[in-house]
Amino acid sequence: MYLIFRCDCGRAVYAKEGVKRKKCVCGKNLKVSERRIIAKTEDPQTASEKVQELQEEKYGGAYITTADKI
Repeated sequence: MYLIFRCDCGRAVYAKEGVKRKKCVCGKNLKVSERRIIAKTEDPQTASEKVQELQEEKYGGAYITTADKI
């Protein structure tokens, strides 16, 4: 089981159930037991997809382009 939660910086993060701490990409160490759980999933692939959805909801969809098209 994988738990999905948010860091204080706003980024969605997932961790395997039973893990005590998880480090966010912002550098903060989070105590998983103190976080509000947004969702639970069965496998890491589904957890990753859910995190991507949450990030797109908050920050908008990502797109990649080249400098000459800007």
